[in-house]
Amino acid sequence: MPSAKPFASAAGALKARLSSGLRTRGGHGPNPFTTAGHQDRPNGYLFNRVPPPPGQSRKWEDWELPCYITSFFTIVILGVGLNAKPDLTLETWAHHEALKRLELESAQIQSVDAE
Repeated sequence: MPSAKPFASAAGALKARLSSGLRTRGGHGPNPFTTAGHQDRPNGYLFNRVPPPPGQSRKWEDWELPCYITSFFTIVILGVGLNAKPDLTLETWAHHEALKRLELESAQIQSVDAE
């Protein structure tokens, strides 16, 4: 039968590793997004990007044109598709069914009157 000493030492090592990891944020040391050197200081512009000088336009990045085109076509396809979908609500079905029954009823009344 194995002794309990290896299990106790393994449990102690695991507990020490877990408790030390809880003391630091994420268990990996300081947060890389807030350490010094990643940002000078907030300058008040969106995404910390300085606007171009007057008379010059901003150069588009590689992802912008495909993203804008895809977004435009998504909106168009959803707009057309959702407006063209069939009306399958219960109220519409009941309305059509009631109209059919009224037509049948009026046709039966007219046939009885004709006799």
